[in-house]
Amino acid sequence: MYKSIPVNQTSYLETKAKKKSHLPVAIIGAGPVGLAAASHLISKGETFIIFEAGAEVGANIRKWSHVQLFSPWEYNIDKSARELLLATDWVAPKNADIPTGKELVEQYIKPLAELPEVKPFIYLNTKVTAISRKGLSKVKTKGREQLPFVIHVEQNGTSSIFEARAVIDASGTWSNPNPLRSDGILGKDELAIEKQINYGIPNVLGTDKQRYSGKKVLVVGSGHSAINTLLELAELQKESEATEIVWAIRKQNLEEVYGGRELDGLPARGALGIRIQQVVDSGTIQVKTPFHVDKLIQKNGKIQVVGTINGEQKDIDDIDEIVGNTGSRPDLSIIRELRVLMDPSLESVYELAPLIDPNAHSCGTVRPHGEQELRQPEKDFYIVGAKSYGRAPTFLMATGYEQVRSVVAALVGDMESARKVELELPETGVCGIGVGSGGGDSCCGPVQVEESSADSCSASNLEPPASNSCCG
Repeated sequence: MYKSIPVNQTSYLETKAKKKSHLPVAIIGAGPVGLAAASHLISKGETFIIFEAGAEVGANIRKWSHVQLFSPWEYNIDKSARELLLATDWVAPKNADIPTGKELVEQYIKPLAELPEVKPFIYLNTKVTAISRKGLSKVKTKGREQLPFVIHVEQNGTSSIFEARAVIDASGTWSNPNPLRSDGILGKDELAIEKQINYGIPNVLGTDKQRYSGKKVLVVGSGHSAINTLLELAELQKESEATEIVWAIRKQNLEEVYGGRELDGLPARGALGIRIQQVVDSGTIQVKTPFHVDKLIQKNGKIQVVGTINGEQKDIDDIDEIVGNTGSRPDLSIIRELRVLMDPSLESVYELAPLIDPNAHSCGTVRPHGEQELRQPEKDFYIVGAKSYGRAPTFLMATGYEQVRSVVAALVGDMESARKVELELPETGVCGIGVGSGGGDSCCGPVQVEESSADSCSASNLEPPASNSCCG
């Protein structure tokens, strides 16, 4: 039960502020970005607690443990976390090697979480259900910044409340997949066939082989998850010729899907585009584009997908299994009682939207940004990592690591360090509006940079972006 603020409010709030300063920083999510935030807090001598909804750290990554990342270890390990690990008997993986999801967890995330400075402060199987200020709803203004945050959690059927002086939400979006329907609505028709839909990246050549072998499989989506799924299905088809593969894409042009290929700064990412283009050109996959899903109908155990191509109704019949790789969306319900500013279309942090909006550009890089762009009206509350990008699909771990470095610097009062944001990302090789159309404007054209003559998207210390610039 919360106490009301007494008449001598100034004295009361001063006391509350003093008590609040001794509280830990709460981190939501024990994935790579959440644990990186903990590492930076440790380096600053700050206390923290981590809430993880899964049964283990990196729980969401475990769901695609068989998939190889396209970024090498060089970009997957936070600098502060590396320093903590190197002080132990941890053996750092080679920078140029490219891990699978399983290797990322086993060789980096788990060792980091097992450190004595980290492990005692992780709460597993603990789902955050709501965050607010102690004793105040979002409507009340006076004195709210002096009050601690209260974090409501569910742990093994028990409800608890924790207090924190700041909150870093790194809970990601993986557990909240977008529906198959193009209007973004999860309808009863989709719920009725949920047992025939996989919204992740199935292990087609491993544990899920029997599920897809000899079946007619529809893959919906055009990102890297969809490409990984399709490539494995193409390999399965070599073993089981009865396997049929259909690919439904909303994009008008397959060139947008193939990406930068040979021009990509990450060879493994470029290779995905090269390989899927070869598979499509071979006729192995039936491509439906631009296909928009309108309705799903179950008929005698099969699925009829009702949709349109260029406004004309086109159905895909006799589907056995669907893999939904249409992206994810953030769960914003837990922050309803906080004062947050999110972009109305992407549901990303508001200041990031112009830099990552897929309607404006296709670039996978983004201008360096940190605490200033992530700052919310609710003081000392930050959304970081994939969740900060909302529904935009181009997030990289290295971006999240720089975000939390800057945020932690601000939380300890080092604003000079917080403002000095540097982010070096490899170019995608695809950085333009109207990719593949032959005449689209570049969204990463020449820019002015400080103390550098570089014009690339991966240059650091960039000036504020000009109109339509996605890389600064």
